[in-house]
Amino acid sequence: MPTFRPQAFWLFFPAAALLAAAAVPLSVWAVLGGGGWPSGLLNTGHGHEMIFGFALALIAGYTLGRQSPERLYLLFALWLAARISWWFMPDTLLANALSPAFALALAAVVLPRFHAAKKWRNKMVGPLIGTLAIMAVAFGLSRTTIWQSDLAELGPFRIMHAAIIGLLLLMTFMGGRILAPSVANTLDKKGVALNARLQPRMEGTLIILLAAALPFSLIPPLRHASGALLVAAALVTAVRLARWKLWRCLERPDLMVFAVGYSWLVVGGLLSGIALLSGRSMSASLHMITIGALGTLAGSVMLKLAWQRACRQWPPAKRTVPLAIAIGAATLLRFAAGTEPFSHPQMLWCSAALWAGAWLLMALELLRLSKMARQRVATSTAST
Repeated sequence: MPTFRPQAFWLFFPAAALLAAAAVPLSVWAVLGGGGWPSGLLNTGHGHEMIFGFALALIAGYTLGRQSPERLYLLFALWLAARISWWFMPDTLLANALSPAFALALAAVVLPRFHAAKKWRNKMVGPLIGTLAIMAVAFGLSRTTIWQSDLAELGPFRIMHAAIIGLLLLMTFMGGRILAPSVANTLDKKGVALNARLQPRMEGTLIILLAAALPFSLIPPLRHASGALLVAAALVTAVRLARWKLWRCLERPDLMVFAVGYSWLVVGGLLSGIALLSGRSMSASLHMITIGALGTLAGSVMLKLAWQRACRQWPPAKRTVPLAIAIGAATLLRFAAGTEPFSHPQMLWCSAALWAGAWLLMALELLRLSKMARQRVATSTAST
């Protein structure tokens, strides 16, 4: 009998959705009504959970595939322990060690999968995931006394902003790799030729621009250069997106929603670059990346994999479109709240409520589809 190897996304995707649904409103509550509880979601804490908790769980679910139960559940237990310790004991050595430990463990499992690629662009997934793991380690170190005394300029906020640029690069790369073939296949079935598919020169240019913007953002004299690189990358991404002729794919709402998420990368990268160039804070514009782009793209990927596995079809419009609308509204409200969001509590609460509602429904949908997938497998096994 073949060894049972569960799919990682059925475990990590619902957990990531529940984390997203809880972390954002609780982070607002901690400041506006909860007296600082939970303490791990104050200041950079909620950003830490969105990048090194939510985003890494998404990456784990998407890249791990089938794993032995022992390895999969050990990785998940490490992720869960990191979340619990960070939320409730953020200043302890345990909390600052577990989150980087999960990131490094995930990278150790995933990176070997991409070594066989021959072209340098095809090898980028591994290094990009590795970069996020390194940023998780750097963020933990930035909270230590030694780091704060010797590298005070590279504090947690600076590390967090650089990590978001790394996430921007990963989403730009992976999003293009998902969107381009899907659009091409859709147009091929309609007899429409799409000459601009992956657009390797643009993809390579984006990798170089954003890979340089990340370290430059950490060095004060080079922050203006980082801003210029972000603006250039946003413009290249916009041209690349336009060449995919997405207006010819209106019958695929799942593709259109994914394209909306990819468009948030353009807007967020552009406004963040302008903020750096003008010497202003990026805190508001970066949320267009972490809420608009990450939320929409993550939700699209989750629904696509779950619906294909459970129902053998694309997710319908009634599942994808409300997600894009809710997350889009949440993004605009958070951006409107500006760089001092807690002075606009109504906007912040509305943004958090829309985000949390979308992800709570996502978690319920994923659990429903997981049950359907198990029933399909059981029926297929019984019939053979």
